[in-house]
Amino acid sequence: MDISQLISGNLGDSGILNQLGQSVGANPNQVQQLMQLGLPTLTQALAQNASTPAGAQSLANALDQHQDEPVDNLASFFQNVDTADGAKILQHVFGGSTAQVQSNLAQQTGLQTNQVSGLLAQLAPLLLGVLGKQKKEQHLDSSGVAGLLGSLMGQTGNSSAMTMATQMLDSNKNGSILDEIGGFLGRLFGKR
Repeated sequence: MDISQLISGNLGDSGILNQLGQSVGANPNQVQQLMQLGLPTLTQALAQNASTPAGAQSLANALDQHQDEPVDNLASFFQNVDTADGAKILQHVFGGSTAQVQSNLAQQTGLQTNQVSGLLAQLAPLLLGVLGKQKKEQHLDSSGVAGLLGSLMGQTGNSSAMTMATQMLDSNKNGSILDEIGGFLGRLFGKR
């Protein structure tokens, strides 16, 4: 499974939506809304982090830790997902803006903030697992990882989900997420 398949379809399976919804006490429609906004938000934050050589190398190292995740069987993956690791990933990716991103996503989806954080803590390891698998299969180095994320961002392009993702990440509302993400590079996927 590649990342575009993940975002476009595989997570839309009603069984997966029900499973994730039950894990946080949410209905499947809300879970689907969260995924449609949350995955692009995570992807955009990762792409921003990987836009510098140091950030790309840090991300490449993190993907090596997740490259053997069983991402081809989503039901099994979510039954065994390490949400504590997922919460750490979110902190590394979003840094000091984690609470703001989760609050923004909660407002957009009608979920409670704790439900959003619970779902994102499951989706973040999945996203790294899918990217890690692609990195391994394609023998990508850190610049290849940055290119992979860049092409993914190009595929989703100017979609409304990507516009919303920028709004989720732009905590100071200046129209750019560079200042928010730039501060995270030193922490990105350091020792957990």
